Amino acid sequence: MATTNPDGHFPTRGPVVMCVSAATLVLCSLFVGFRLVSRFMVVRKTGWDDYTMIAAWLLAFGASFSICYGTTKGLGRRQENMPPEWQQPMKQSAYVFSVLYNPALMATKTSILLFYLTLSKTQKVFRWATIATLLVVNIGGLALTILNILQCRPVSAAWFSPVPDSAHCTNIVTIYLSSAPLNIITDVAILFLPMPILTSMHLPKKQKIILVITFGFGIFVAAVDVIRIAYLQDAQRDTLQAAQARTSESGNEQRNNGDFAWYASLSFMWSAVEINLGIMCGCVPALKPLVRRFLPSWIIDHTMRDPTARTSDETVLHPEILGSRRRSDLLIPPASPLSKPYPARDSGGDGSMGMMDFLTTPDMNEMPQLRPSNTVVTYATTTLTRRQSMTFFDFVNMGQKKNITLRSNRESVYPVIMVTILFFVWGFAYGFLDVLNSRFQEVARMSDWQTVGQHSAYYAGYIIGPLTFGRIVFKTWGFKACYMVGLSVYACGTLIFWPSAVLNSFPAFLVSNFITGAGLSTLELSANPFIALCGPPEYAEARLNLSQAVQAIGTIVSPLLAKKVLFPANAASLIDVQWTYLGISFFNIALAIIYFYVPLPEATDEELEIASQRTVPHAREATINIGSKPVKVLWIGLGMATFSQFCYVGGQEATSTSYNGYINRVMPSTDYVSQQAYGHTAFAVSRFLAAVADIWVKPRFSLLFFYLSAIAFAVAAMHATGSAGAAIITMVMFFEGPIFPQIFAQGIRGMGRHTKDASVIITAAIGGGGVFPPIMYAALKIHNSQYAFCVIVAAFAGGALYPLWLNALPATRRLSDPVRDEHTRRESEDEERRQESADDKKTKRWSNIKKRLSWNKDDDKLPSVEHRERRSWPQGLAPSGESMAIEPVRTRTPSFSNNSSGR
Repeated sequence: MATTNPDGHFPTRGPVVMCVSAATLVLCSLFVGFRLVSRFMVVRKTGWDDYTMIAAWLLAFGASFSICYGTTKGLGRRQENMPPEWQQPMKQSAYVFSVLYNPALMATKTSILLFYLTLSKTQKVFRWATIATLLVVNIGGLALTILNILQCRPVSAAWFSPVPDSAHCTNIVTIYLSSAPLNIITDVAILFLPMPILTSMHLPKKQKIILVITFGFGIFVAAVDVIRIAYLQDAQRDTLQAAQARTSESGNEQRNNGDFAWYASLSFMWSAVEINLGIMCGCVPALKPLVRRFLPSWIIDHTMRDPTARTSDETVLHPEILGSRRRSDLLIPPASPLSKPYPARDSGGDGSMGMMDFLTTPDMNEMPQLRPSNTVVTYATTTLTRRQSMTFFDFVNMGQKKNITLRSNRESVYPVIMVTILFFVWGFAYGFLDVLNSRFQEVARMSDWQTVGQHSAYYAGYIIGPLTFGRIVFKTWGFKACYMVGLSVYACGTLIFWPSAVLNSFPAFLVSNFITGAGLSTLELSANPFIALCGPPEYAEARLNLSQAVQAIGTIVSPLLAKKVLFPANAASLIDVQWTYLGISFFNIALAIIYFYVPLPEATDEELEIASQRTVPHAREATINIGSKPVKVLWIGLGMATFSQFCYVGGQEATSTSYNGYINRVMPSTDYVSQQAYGHTAFAVSRFLAAVADIWVKPRFSLLFFYLSAIAFAVAAMHATGSAGAAIITMVMFFEGPIFPQIFAQGIRGMGRHTKDASVIITAAIGGGGVFPPIMYAALKIHNSQYAFCVIVAAFAGGALYPLWLNALPATRRLSDPVRDEHTRRESEDEERRQESADDKKTKRWSNIKKRLSWNKDDDKLPSVEHRERRSWPQGLAPSGESMAIEPVRTRTPSFSNNSSGR
């Protein structure tokens, strides 16, 4: 995108940058002008979103004008092709643009979000999510604006040429790239926030198309932001390569000696496009009255008798019912204190029009004032339906679904498969995260202790996430809400890696790891109990082992892909890692949206309590005396399971983080990456084998067996060398595999209404993975990697107390052993028989229909009927009248009788 200067001596990007920036500004101005005409002159009603959009346009005008002015002073040229006297005005225009960029985006997004708040006043989750996004947009935008204003100390040094040695300036490319995650996160949030409401609306075809186009334009803004970042990344490669070579390029040197005007010009251009396109997208919904006035055929569907829109919190009535004023009002049932009247589609006492009406109704001047009257039957039916149905996030009806504790093996296959996909996602993510840590350490020259700190920050997220927002989401909205929230938080964590890598900042990278851990822990918080509870309880351990085995497969694939193919240790590869994590982030957001619409069963605390009462009613009440006070075995078991999970994950992570050092000590010639792949493969295989074994072997036995075996091989690893040592550490990973799902499934068994809280506590215990690796690393530094395996032995020994407890007492054995839910099993079998009977009836009915519609009606069917009718009487007792009636028929159709006798 460069042109040749008219004198033909050097290339320049200035003309392209000026033309594109000016053209998008003109289009943006037209959209804002049409919006003002629509709101001020046609509708004659304005709001804060209109005034905010005007402010956004003023800021966009200033930003675009500064770019166009900068192109006349050398923006888009190489350093050597720019006259010295142009340096200062060019840098002044760049400074003005950098200061106006974030406020322009803030104002645009604020206007759109204020408009969102008018879409539905009854959707509380949507409103709070919009308000949260509004806060993020403005707080983050304000912080970035201050950062841009203070990019140099003193501020005036930002446009000095050259920058004096007494001043200090930040690398301008670094500042621009640091804002990338915030812009992408808020762009995606604004794009998808209204989708649940829009997809639940009942609209005419044309209006649905208009809404899809209106709210789908935001994807172009996110795409433009990604293009802008791509140009900035090219400039950032030099900074990363300098860091890897242990050299530095300060912000002063970059401004004095670099080709900033050349490589930043296209980024500025795409930034202007992003601002102007965002304003255009924000203005599109407000243009509907203007289009209605001058081009009504574009938006009105004349085939619909009553195109009145409905959101998910309103009632849909047939047009004939809506026109029932002719009917008697006596049919309207009396008001009940248990029911509330449906809200009328009135926008306010002043007669003004709400934004949802503004978007969806064909007549912009007045709303249809319809008075639906219900008969007794329709009223009772509607009320009963509203009371029985349970809504999820007020959008998707989750009523009338069999809860997860009542599902047979066949009924649980689909939901278990859908949730197992999430297991693979976070297994794959963990493998990438491990590689990312190592690559970041190599490129940024970080110490080993800093790498251990990054690992611990990830597991700190596992402690904080479930105990804070994860528990609130799980208890309030259930399993599926945790999947969506977890995927969204995980996406934010991967995006925040971007500024941490750009800034080469260890604290920022700790934040990225922490948020990623908090997101994945929220996923795991609900996914593990979902798999354990969804289906017959006797197969809980088997199901969870299978799903966790799929997760282990992701852990095998991602490190091999990352280390062997994608990310060699150099500065360019770290930028590739950033793009990879951007892709992962978008994938997670898309997955969260998909799971919103995937029908998955739920279970309330009351349903979980009933399920426990059906299976282990007496074992749950067993107590033992501690001192003089009886304590339930159930609570002691939960505490033991939590401690065991804490120790196990700590030992597992200590093994994983020390794997490289151990292999290099016992067998230096071995390829570490390939050898660790063998260990991960053994880890996954053991879970598949344990899933099969748990069908016949009591889980408390297998848990004890795997714990003791892992301890034995960890002790052996302290003394083995050569290929024997490599094989032994692989066996340690083999016996580690099934321990986690066994602890989790048995830890929540019998918890009843406290199952979700138990899941929260056991998931938080995974934070042990951030405690034991630093201890092992200290032992490795003091002695060696073989000696350090004593930490793993101690961790597994502490965790093994739980299976010993489960096998010690009759009460603990009764609570731990899976019990068939005979009541649910009988109901499922009866339901399957009814379903099979219904399917048989449908098959027979379809067969009869096909026979009736068959073209081959000249065969042997009529004689057979006659023959059966005649022989239905005992021989010699048939009435004479019937014989006389049948005989003429046989005479008239002799060919049929011949065919019948031929059979």
